[in-house]
Amino acid sequence: MASLARTIVSCRSRSAARRVLTAPAIVAVLLGLSISAWAGPPYFTDDPEPTDFQHYEIYAFANSMNALDGTNGESGIDFNYGGAPNLQLTATLPLAYDIGAVGPSAIGPGNVELAAKYRFLTQQNFGLDVAVFPRVFLPSLSTNVGTQHASFLLPVWVEKDWGQWSAFGGGGCALNRGGDSQDYCEAGVVVTRQIKTDLQVGVELFHQSADTIGSKDMTSIGTGVRYDLNDHLHLLGYLGRGIQNAEETDRLNWYTSLLFTF
Repeated sequence: MASLARTIVSCRSRSAARRVLTAPAIVAVLLGLSISAWAGPPYFTDDPEPTDFQHYEIYAFANSMNALDGTNGESGIDFNYGGAPNLQLTATLPLAYDIGAVGPSAIGPGNVELAAKYRFLTQQNFGLDVAVFPRVFLPSLSTNVGTQHASFLLPVWVEKDWGQWSAFGGGGCALNRGGDSQDYCEAGVVVTRQIKTDLQVGVELFHQSADTIGSKDMTSIGTGVRYDLNDHLHLLGYLGRGIQNAEETDRLNWYTSLLFTF
């Protein structure tokens, strides 16, 4: 029951989410955990649970990342609809900004994202939820922020729940060609616990290979929280930091959103 992994304009000259399939260790963690199940945002890692059939999830979000060359991020609307059983349709409309450590700042339309999540296996019949979530990032309408070419990401997400605990993760690779951009891969794993009926916390480990020529791989760790104000209104937050090439890729990142469900 969640949306896409959140998108962000990274400080490594791209305007999609910071996102290599690293080792089979991540898969082993997921399959080895005897792991309620709200997932996806506020984490980079997504989950395989689509929005419920004929229901909506709308995130009013903002995010940011700081690195050696400046601070950039996005704010906007992430719209999700349960178009069919086990099928979620997604559109993300961002406004991006870039505050350079040196040089001028910029703000403008980011890369619009269109996606469809399809869950083809469930815990009821397979023991794990498994879904594909192909995503297309359209060229930015701005010449100062975002990327001016389209890219395509194809990840696979897996989830296991047990009691108040949940674990989900996976990853995939992207076609990302244009200018100094290059193809990249990503992987992540998240473990969450439902502390109270209205409060969930979690921790995440996330890795992405370099997505531009001359840039560096990034690995980050972070913690997220979701608080349910009522059945239809929810607060989400996240704070994280890079643990690999942090100065160049991710000295600090954060995400916050107001989620409407109906």
